[in-house]
Amino acid sequence: EYAFMGALIIQEVIKELVGKGLGTAKVLLLAGSSAGGTGVLLNVDRVAEQLEEMGYQGIQVRGLADSGWFLDNKQYRRTDCIDTITCAPTEAIRRGIRYWNGIVPERCKLQFKEGEEWNCFFGYKIYPTLRCPVFVVQWLFDEAQLTVDNVHLTGQPVQEGQWLYIQNLGRELRNTLKDVTASFAPACLSHEIITRNHWTDIQVKGTSLPRALHCWDRSLHESNKNGKAPLKGCPIHLIDSCPWPHCNPSCPTIRDQFTGQEMNVIQFLMHMGFDVQKMAQQQGLEPSKLLGMLSSGN
Repeated sequence: EYAFMGALIIQEVIKELVGKGLGTAKVLLLAGSSAGGTGVLLNVDRVAEQLEEMGYQGIQVRGLADSGWFLDNKQYRRTDCIDTITCAPTEAIRRGIRYWNGIVPERCKLQFKEGEEWNCFFGYKIYPTLRCPVFVVQWLFDEAQLTVDNVHLTGQPVQEGQWLYIQNLGRELRNTLKDVTASFAPACLSHEIITRNHWTDIQVKGTSLPRALHCWDRSLHESNKNGKAPLKGCPIHLIDSCPWPHCNPSCPTIRDQFTGQEMNVIQFLMHMGFDVQKMAQQQGLEPSKLLGMLSSGN
């Protein structure tokens, strides 16, 4: 007997903000983290339509979706859907949308059969249908994603099967972002970025998130003016290409979830079941050389 009214609340907030100065704005940025990031993807076009209907065609509506780009992938270990933690992402959304009476954008809804609207809760499926520009911020190894996929990184070192699964998750996620115009995806194990105090420190290929957002803003201003290609030296499509968690040296500090102690990259990789000898052999390197490269982030 709960009422879920997220979309209606956003509508009312917009109405109220119009009288408080939003009416004279040039840009409205709708931002959210985790489930709120998914909420941005689901509501950004609706907010734009609402403002147009209210006569505010001059406001450009944009989205910033942080850590809400989930995959409907196969779980590492399948479990029955008893509660929110054990439920696979697809099954949770498929059941949940009925309870929430979830509203999904019409353009996305039309891509799927009746009863399959739950697909629109997954970023890579809804993104191609969006009209508004959206910047996607997503850790390649998202802790919330790993939790729903039943990969638990507490206490014992990770088994080889889990290690391969985690690396594959990064590859899958990277693939879904390749056609996303504006994105920032560091190869770190974490969850949420824009709500954290270290959000300005993380870099992908030498570019920080504030810089990437600035470039995105400029590119949208420029394209409005003359439809030019992205600005030189101002990248907006930033995805780490290194293959395992925390291979990016600017990743936030890792703590052992069991003891709370900080770990350096090498301790973390060992904990994750990373076999230095074997990996060095595969790369044709001395183990000490590989360890040096790992600690410097190369």
